[in-house]
Amino acid sequence: MALILLILLISVYCYLLGSIPTAVWYGRRFYGVDIRTLGSGNAGATNTFRVFGKKAGTIVLLIDAWKGFFATAQAVILYRIGLVDLETCITLQIIFGFLAVLGHLLPAFNSFKGGKGVATLLGMVICLHPLAAFLSILFFVITFVIFHFVSLASIVGSFTFPILLLFETFGKEYPLMIIFGFFVTSLVLFTHRKNISRILKGTENRMYFIPKKQ
Repeated sequence: MALILLILLISVYCYLLGSIPTAVWYGRRFYGVDIRTLGSGNAGATNTFRVFGKKAGTIVLLIDAWKGFFATAQAVILYRIGLVDLETCITLQIIFGFLAVLGHLLPAFNSFKGGKGVATLLGMVICLHPLAAFLSILFFVITFVIFHFVSLASIVGSFTFPILLLFETFGKEYPLMIIFGFFVTSLVLFTHRKNISRILKGTENRMYFIPKKQ
């Protein structure tokens, strides 16, 4: 009973951690504006990069990723101190991490209107499976460098993660992790459905880390 109560408390904590609207609070604190009224209107790292620049975007990206990583790591702590076994640990990693992502998507501190959750998902998968996460990031970067669409790069990166697990690139994987990987892909596709439409129409905004010469 005590362990169940602890898991429930950690679950609430992870959701509230994910609910921290980093981009909104950062924009208000340092620029005196609501990021949701500028650029794409999205309260996430990509729009922060676009509106406030690389420094602000990087800070928001790192904090949002940290939310996912730290929430997921709570399950590892329970495993390390002997409260749960390895299989339960992996299950709780997925639950805790996803609650942080859910908090980012539907933040309690921001009228349940958040970002697209990619940075928080990134932090989560880095904690969940570092090797697969690294290759997913690599595919994200390659796609972004070629096409300059953050949305497309996010979709490709999200597809990479479950495919690597499905084909057991790093050895035998837990079925739950593979299922979750494809769920993540579906979630990213859903949150980027408007971006997909704009890409097909040729109206999606491109981003460049190195500004193009006029």
